[in-house]
Amino acid sequence: MKAIIETQGQQLIVHEGDVLLVNRYVGSKAGDVINLDKVLWIGEGPAAKIGVPYVDGAVVKATLLENKRGKKICVFKKKRRQGYERRRGHRQELSVIKIESISI
Repeated sequence: MKAIIETQGQQLIVHEGDVLLVNRYVGSKAGDVINLDKVLWIGEGPAAKIGVPYVDGAVVKATLLENKRGKKICVFKKKRRQGYERRRGHRQELSVIKIESISI
């Protein structure tokens, strides 16, 4: 079964068994079960259900595999001939989740 879910401000197409990288779930740790109930679309073919905005009673269960940090991004700003340079870095906090089941 296939579904389109909304989580952490992102819309993702998921299948059972998929491993996804999403923004970190605050206050969760490895092994936690996460219920994603913001399902926009679920099913396959003519039996698919489209939510307005979400499908009632549809739940996608996922297991949190690990919390980690993404690659470092260097942000560099410069204004020429002004003597202005600024260097900042950023690492995004991420969670790795595995989709266990999709149900209506």
